[in-house]
Amino acid sequence: MLVVTTPVLEGYRITNYLGLVTGDAILGANVFKDFLASVRDVVGGRSAAYERELQRAKQHALDEMLNEAKGLGANAVIGVDLDFESIRGGGGGSMLMVCAAGTAVIVEE
Repeated sequence: MLVVTTPVLEGYRITNYLGLVTGDAILGANVFKDFLASVRDVVGGRSAAYERELQRAKQHALDEMLNEAKGLGANAVIGVDLDFESIRGGGGGSMLMVCAAGTAVIVEE
């Protein structure tokens, strides 16, 4: 399946717009990871734990969006947008939210 952030696909003709498709992922990071990440952020290092969580959340949201598009019979998703948010949980930990959205379409060359 073709997936692009642009509203058109160069070299393809959109024959049918099937509608908005979305995918969401909310992943929690445990308190120990949160503490180590905050220490690394203070000293200027990178947080490998958060980078892995971010990649997992992004892939999950995209997979969910693509599955929805396939269910509609799409062969491409255009105008894809990814949004990222950090949410503080009630227990003091944080969660990572990733939302993917795009327009499911049918294209032909």
